[in-house]
Amino acid sequence: MQIGPYALFPPVFLAPMAGVSDRPFRQLCRRLGAGLTVSEMVSTNRRLWDSRKTRLRLDHSGEPGPRSVQLLGTDPQTMAEAARLNVEHGAQIIDINMGCPAKKVCGALAGAALLRDEALVGRILDTVVKAATVPVTLKIRLGWDAAHRNGVTIARIAEQAGIQALAVHGRTRDSGYTGPVDYAGIRAIRQAVAIPVIANGDITRPEQARRVLDETGAAAVMIGRGAQGRPWIFREIAHYLATGEQLPPPSPTDIGQWVAAHLESLYAFYGETAGVRIARKHLAWYSQPWREGAAFRAQVNLIDHSLGQFALARAFFEHLAHKEPLAA
Repeated sequence: MQIGPYALFPPVFLAPMAGVSDRPFRQLCRRLGAGLTVSEMVSTNRRLWDSRKTRLRLDHSGEPGPRSVQLLGTDPQTMAEAARLNVEHGAQIIDINMGCPAKKVCGALAGAALLRDEALVGRILDTVVKAATVPVTLKIRLGWDAAHRNGVTIARIAEQAGIQALAVHGRTRDSGYTGPVDYAGIRAIRQAVAIPVIANGDITRPEQARRVLDETGAAAVMIGRGAQGRPWIFREIAHYLATGEQLPPPSPTDIGQWVAAHLESLYAFYGETAGVRIARKHLAWYSQPWREGAAFRAQVNLIDHSLGQFALARAFFEHLAHKEPLAA
């Protein structure tokens, strides 16, 4: 699919996830087959622009393009300023968050809460598109709740404003991440607009990705939680879409090498203390499918230095090379 001047292939993208889709994880996912990775959301609150967290999220050093940065906010002018700031720091696509269901976000009338104010949606999109010198995309849900499913209306507002692609999570805000994903709802949005639509929601297997593309008519799929602990899902889906065949599962040796690269990137990006802390959740996800994972997590969570954490993780996957594949 195409976003502005960027031809994106394969049509399998990493979703923006707070606390997950940082630069080290995005780089790993691109290495393992993602056609596009979207940053975790960057606040448009000026008071936070000088914080360490925001400075790190503005750092795209060594990251392959196109670099897509997601913005979270409610004020059109402030969001436009934030778009310009992020473009100055290397963003090549600006994505606007109108899909996050978190109470903290919606309580501030941001994220999916914006879907309740269609006029404000229009002002935000018009203002940001006019201010940005790069393509602008949007991520939404089907609506606020079952009684207010206005995803089609929002999509038409977005197209009119000049949004160049639309990612749709196939649930309403009140559903959070539970219950079935309504792919028919995504299809209805796809049929209502001419801009590319990206289908999102509970896509965890290659054959499912193929089915979702066929059912929705979407131009691409977006993977969120399905990539946690399994960033190789992108190459698996890409291979299946291209050939109709399943890739064999990666060996523990391969996984160990990818995990090692991820850990080294985390330590370099965040520094010793924060790198070790952030690595713990990723190691929990990486080890979850293995029978020996619980014992590993109990041990590795007690380690507070990178050398020990790295050595234990490497030993864990070397040990698995002589064990059964994945636990049932």
